[in-house]
Amino acid sequence: MAKKVCIVIVSYNVRSLLTKCIDSVHLALRGLSGDIVVVDNCSKDDTVEYLQKHYPDVQLIVNQDNVGFAKANNQAIRQTSSEYVLLLNPDTVVYEPTLRGCIDFMDAHPEAGGAGVRMLNREGTPAPESRRAIPTPWVAMLKMLGFTRRYYMSDLPWDQPSQIEVISGAYCMLRRQALDQVGLLDEDFFMYGEDIDLSYRLIKGGWQNWYLPYDIIHYKGESTQKTSFRYVHVFYQAMLIFFRKHYSHLSFFFSLPIQVAIYSRAFLALIQIQSSRLHHFINPRHDAYEQD
Repeated sequence: MAKKVCIVIVSYNVRSLLTKCIDSVHLALRGLSGDIVVVDNCSKDDTVEYLQKHYPDVQLIVNQDNVGFAKANNQAIRQTSSEYVLLLNPDTVVYEPTLRGCIDFMDAHPEAGGAGVRMLNREGTPAPESRRAIPTPWVAMLKMLGFTRRYYMSDLPWDQPSQIEVISGAYCMLRRQALDQVGLLDEDFFMYGEDIDLSYRLIKGGWQNWYLPYDIIHYKGESTQKTSFRYVHVFYQAMLIFFRKHYSHLSFFFSLPIQVAIYSRAFLALIQIQSSRLHHFINPRHDAYEQD
């Protein structure tokens, strides 16, 4: 008999965070029929050996290369048959009522294809990316100019269920029936952007995406190195892939400013990274003095 939910966690060199995440999921799964699948993307730490020894109930898929977030999630989804699939980042902690609350809501709302939750940062405040809009050319342009209210759907209440457009890949509850219809994650996205693309396809397929006021902690960025040139390349490449995939029909004169803006933001980010590295090289203890 198929399980109610399968929790898929893609991990890369974050063993200590991953085990805390799994422990929280074990608690949240009490009374539910579910499996945990970890896909390890060729970690260089002791993740695989540690899970095999201490978490024998966790299904483990071990990749010999880092195949990316989308492809790794798809590997696990294809090997399971649960009614719901939860894509979960390893740098999260799931509160005990969250899983059951989401599943109960999805059971009661068959039109819901996916659901996200209230992601709390280290300080315990809601992260704005818990609710996002599709980055249409207009919305994307506003965000790049610093006007983020529309992109983060800031008019929505934090304490009530609300329909949203984009579900964060850090916690993304998906109905198997909806995935069967619209397809799995687009593996053209190595990392970043695949959650936006899937959310958009769910809406285009006639499904609804929801924000639900249940909590997780998201130690955002702990599983990625955001001060690297590779991060900048992958992040902004994802933006270009999404734009070209869904808005290639727009006229050249309308789409060109968006693409120029994306490349410009990537260039500025690289300059900031290089400047920060130079700063720390010249005065490596500067930050420590500032904290005193």
